[in-house]
Amino acid sequence: MKAAITATAKYLPDGVMSNHDLELMLETNDEWIRSRTGISERRIMKDPDKATSFMCGEVAKQLLAKRGITAEEVELIIIATMTPDMLFPSTACFVQSIIGATKAWAFDLNAACSGFIFALNTAAQFIESGAHKNVMVIGGDKMSSIVDYTDRSTSILFGDGAAGVLLEPARDGYGILDARLYSDGTNGKDHLLMTGGGSLHPATHETVEKRMHYIYQDGKQVFKSAVTAMADTAAEIMHRNNLDADSISWLVPHQANQRIINATAERMGLSGEKVISNIAHYGNTTAGTIPICLAELDETHKLETGSNLVLVSFGAGYTWGGMYIKWQ
Repeated sequence: MKAAITATAKYLPDGVMSNHDLELMLETNDEWIRSRTGISERRIMKDPDKATSFMCGEVAKQLLAKRGITAEEVELIIIATMTPDMLFPSTACFVQSIIGATKAWAFDLNAACSGFIFALNTAAQFIESGAHKNVMVIGGDKMSSIVDYTDRSTSILFGDGAAGVLLEPARDGYGILDARLYSDGTNGKDHLLMTGGGSLHPATHETVEKRMHYIYQDGKQVFKSAVTAMADTAAEIMHRNNLDADSISWLVPHQANQRIINATAERMGLSGEKVISNIAHYGNTTAGTIPICLAELDETHKLETGSNLVLVSFGAGYTWGGMYIKWQ
């Protein structure tokens, strides 16, 4: 038994922060940002009383409505996020409460930008084992809550957003057919991180003054690693499943940088028409990027029964992976 995606949904805040807005805050300009990242604007959750659980809750409500099921039919909720509302309880428990999924158990999964693929593969195991028939997987991050808007190297990259899917048992030959997931803490743990707020450096006046509660990124090192990992994993997925450029319907890559997306597509031999990219409008929403892409493909009726999708991502840790889905 395999797991298939049976509904998709997304939520993006109304607030828009354009490159021109950043010009008023930083020593940068629109052309510089677009040429290096492909980003023109990003969405920002401006309401201080709304956090990651709100966005994920809106996604969950849509998934129920689109599939025509009740919250009590959901058996498991997995939220992929690196910006939980709180260290505990889990954001997934907040989402469970928002939709009233009283019979579901719920937990968060943190693999940074690879979070959605990691969570989707984890959820699929519960379907494949026969343990559950309805599993909700949502990726979402309020990145504006941990971005230092005095740091040009990171503040231009990230936005807020969430999206997700409902997983159910697939028909024969369809669904999530393969996944390859990787981690490398030895080489990755020091290049993309937030040092403050955990048990190693709990919040103090000193950690706040040293700006340790914001993202730190070694941009050149992360870029180089991401290009190699995403391209290699995409090629591996193709080889393992006897896929060629003609048989792939869509590449759905993590939206970190347009140059990384282009390099991955080039390695796969794909034309631009088969590559999903919305980074210009949303920036990097971390665990939200891939499910937002899936939701937009679904909304625009670009997914047909039998469409071959390759998903690839790379994130802090390092974490990275790829997935092959035959759309049901």
